[in-house]
Amino acid sequence: MNGARGVGGVTCRGIRRIRALAALLALGAGASAAPGVAAPSTQASAATPAASAAPVAAAPERSTRSAAELMDVVMWQREPIGGPFRLVDAQGRVRRDTDFRGRLMLVYFGFTTCPDVCPTDLARITAALQSLGPDAEQVVPVFVTLDPARDTRALLAQYAAAFDPRWVALGGGAQAVAQAADAYRVYWEKVPVPGALRYTIDHSSFIHLVGRDGRWIGFLPPNTPAERIATVLRSHIPGPAR
Repeated sequence: MNGARGVGGVTCRGIRRIRALAALLALGAGASAAPGVAAPSTQASAATPAASAAPVAAAPERSTRSAAELMDVVMWQREPIGGPFRLVDAQGRVRRDTDFRGRLMLVYFGFTTCPDVCPTDLARITAALQSLGPDAEQVVPVFVTLDPARDTRALLAQYAAAFDPRWVALGGGAQAVAQAADAYRVYWEKVPVPGALRYTIDHSSFIHLVGRDGRWIGFLPPNTPAERIATVLRSHIPGPAR
């Protein structure tokens, strides 16, 4: 192949396309509403799709604890991490952590207009899954937005599809998102910026590994190479060669 290689086997051209998509989503987020795109409902449920005329949920302003404190908690596992969540996927379905029992979960918190860290990490996770071949069916990659006010179902669907159809993109009400982030000890803070976006979100970028029983196993730091992610996943996938 004559194309330059990028993150873990994903081409640099692919990374550029993903970043271009993030830029396009940023333009969309700067508008009050995109035609035909409904904002997420604060009371989304299986019977009441997020496309209803419910008020738009405000994005969480920030986590209740400092970045240093939460990093210390995760690094040294000083507290339980992970747990139940009830969010809404890009198709408007309510999804709970229990929906993914029996498979490993890779859980990543970010937002669609993130310019660098999120698309790079998601591309690495995608490359790791692709390298697993059929074993990847035993892993569910989950992306949880920290910007539910702007990351509508349509944007989440488009963003996830830019990486791999296996991604489950989740959003929903601001409080539900905040509770999930708190459970995983995620730091985030809305930061004002000039221009159409008005704000960005600073956040921690750990890749959380959750077992088949729903218990948190551990984390991988930001910028972990795809090969390392794949190695860790293989160690938790049963088989004769392992």
